[in-house]
Amino acid sequence: MNDSGVRDIDVVVVGAGQAGLSGAYHLRRSGLDPDRDFVVLDHAPRPGGAWQFRWPSLTYGKVHGMHALPGMELISTESDNARPSSEVIGAYFTAYERRFGLRVHRPVDVRAVREGDGGRLLVETSEGNWSARALISATGTWDRPFWPRYPGQETFRGRQLHTADYPGPGEFSGLRVVVVGGGASGTQHLMEIAEVAADTTWVTRRPPVWREGPFGEEQGRAAVALVDERVRRGLPPRSVVSVTGLPVTEATSRAREAGVLDRLPMFDRIIPDGVAWDDGRTVEADVILWATGFRPAVGHLAPLGLREPGGGIRVEGTRAVRDERVHLVGYGPSASTIGANRAGRAAVREIRELLAREPAMA
Repeated sequence: MNDSGVRDIDVVVVGAGQAGLSGAYHLRRSGLDPDRDFVVLDHAPRPGGAWQFRWPSLTYGKVHGMHALPGMELISTESDNARPSSEVIGAYFTAYERRFGLRVHRPVDVRAVREGDGGRLLVETSEGNWSARALISATGTWDRPFWPRYPGQETFRGRQLHTADYPGPGEFSGLRVVVVGGGASGTQHLMEIAEVAADTTWVTRRPPVWREGPFGEEQGRAAVALVDERVRRGLPPRSVVSVTGLPVTEATSRAREAGVLDRLPMFDRIIPDGVAWDDGRTVEADVILWATGFRPAVGHLAPLGLREPGGGIRVEGTRAVRDERVHLVGYGPSASTIGANRAGRAAVREIRELLAREPAMA
């Protein structure tokens, strides 16, 4: 700690989800000491990243594409498939932090990252300030649910909620529910709500694209490349899932046959008792559920001025083009769990080069 009460450190990792833990693992593996050389700050109350906030009906068996963290397999049993994913993955993250001695500081809110003294970054937090030579920002998207705005939204007499607040299907029993959004969360919400609701309506901006057959490495690389191209241009990233299409499963096939996944185009306005289109069609509703996704939670980086005119942060690999000290892991093309693992390793490789090149000034 220096004379101003600011603690000096080589690297600050912000976030302890898949991306943050991957970065922390590779920092330690590269020879950095978690007590002396780097620190992991997480605003969540316990291990588990955003998974700890998922709704109880999202069981582990319904999770698609969950990859193990580097260095430790995620071993599950058949009985785990019926348990909430928040429990299974939360326990795994807890064990992971303990095995590798990743003493995460939580709950800690990182309020801002700005230019510090001597070419260092000043990381301002609810636990005090840190002076760092490099930063891994691994804050994901869960804290920034996206709420579209439509005319008449404030007049709706029913309930509006977002995926981030979804409690599971039980609260929708006997109600008329409009589900907005064409992603995986929207279809999952819709299918389980349809079993208890009086009526469901699915609306999306674009017709859903259903993906049949295997989704191999070639298709995965192509999807990631589409997301990566936007980030390289300084545009806000789209999720990897948004360009892969919706997988056809036994559950979605049954729901399509039953008409549950019959989609309507996006409504034009919201009325007190439901939603309406300009062609005169209306649907009455008690609830509007916005399964409209999330945006990257990067507000803490605003003082550094990293955004491009297109609205996004341009990155090369994981490194912010406007500031080589800052790496974004779990952003854009590395937003998937396997992508976060690879990005954590790549970020640490570049950070070690930076630390070897730059003097450790306080």
